[in-house]
Amino acid sequence: MRLKHFNLPFGEQVFKALADESRIRILHLILRNKEMCTSDLEHVLDYTQTKTSRHLGYLRSSGLVATRKIDQWVYYSLKEDTADILQKIYTYLDQDPVLQKDQEIYKILYSNRELAVNKLQTRRWTAS
Repeated sequence: MRLKHFNLPFGEQVFKALADESRIRILHLILRNKEMCTSDLEHVLDYTQTKTSRHLGYLRSSGLVATRKIDQWVYYSLKEDTADILQKIYTYLDQDPVLQKDQEIYKILYSNRELAVNKLQTRRWTAS
């Protein structure tokens, strides 16, 4: 277990983040997929950009997620200490039908994206 700095203020931030269903769903998707961008979360959860960004901003300001930016895309991942505690918490929630459906939708979305990329690459090779 890598939890080095688990103290009362950090615990408070974790439990406040988990006090909202939207943030529980967002954190679960990020935990299961290692990293996600805002638009993927919007599509999977069927949230508006405003709602998604508001919850991601809350998670970022509470110190639970880290960001990295590539061009106009912002990718969110869990900070190391956060991942440890959330992994333990989500072992109890893994059978939740809402969280399972979110993950299924993401897998379909991701596989469709992969198919589209392969189609584009195939067209480029055959068109040349």
